[in-house]
Amino acid sequence: MNKIPCFSEQALTSISKIIGDTSLGLTGTEITRYLQKSKIPDISLDTTKWKRLYNAFADFQNKRQFGNHVILFINNVMDPILYTDCPDVFTSWQDKLNAVLSFAGFYIRDDGKVCHSDKADNLNDALNRTNRIHAALVMRKVHKDVLDCCKKELFQENYFHAVFEATKSIATKIRNMSGLTCDGAELAQKVFGLGKDSKPILAINNLKTETEIGEQKGFVSLLVGVFGVIRNPLAHEPKKEWDMSEQDTLDILTTISLIHRKLDESYRFN
Repeated sequence: MNKIPCFSEQALTSISKIIGDTSLGLTGTEITRYLQKSKIPDISLDTTKWKRLYNAFADFQNKRQFGNHVILFINNVMDPILYTDCPDVFTSWQDKLNAVLSFAGFYIRDDGKVCHSDKADNLNDALNRTNRIHAALVMRKVHKDVLDCCKKELFQENYFHAVFEATKSIATKIRNMSGLTCDGAELAQKVFGLGKDSKPILAINNLKTETEIGEQKGFVSLLVGVFGVIRNPLAHEPKKEWDMSEQDTLDILTTISLIHRKLDESYRFN
């Protein structure tokens, strides 16, 4: 293997914190085994796991002036056969490590091997390349406003707050378009609702046929449903009481994407 340039202090810190995480990271015994396998001296046994890894990486790098040992260690740790009973741990580490490695021009393939890539220029570039659920949403062609409002939460796998931020983005866009300041179901009804003696502020079609009128009413029901079933419970329930799975997150954000596209197509009716 050709000599790999030294990793920055920040990169070594981030890599060490991911692999040495107190909950999902390697155990102390595993750290010992993988350092030995990677032929990296273990110089600080009496410190926290991530600092132990950082000290080992940094000391070896300072003496040799290359970063090959870090790549070798990651290759050893990310062997997919080790994660057959916990594939979610593999994919979580792969995502997080890829975000860090992308700044140095590397990424971890699905076979666990580190390979060269173009360097990421900024954080958005790194996140876009590495986040699996973000990639799935891109494949679904989810609206840009949805991706932009919860990118940080998606990368952190904080699906609870990712969905919360996305639902809030709907109300924000409707308020900006209508000039009203109310919220939730009240906002949906006042802006898009149809009454005997009142017209909506915004319309998603021409409202000339029964089908178009029915579509407008259905859109109001969709908005009210999203606010009532998704956003309001998220705003009032503690995170631990709401089990937001990855699949639920994908489906909800796709629905919110549809709403954003309908809003973009709407026009001022009165």
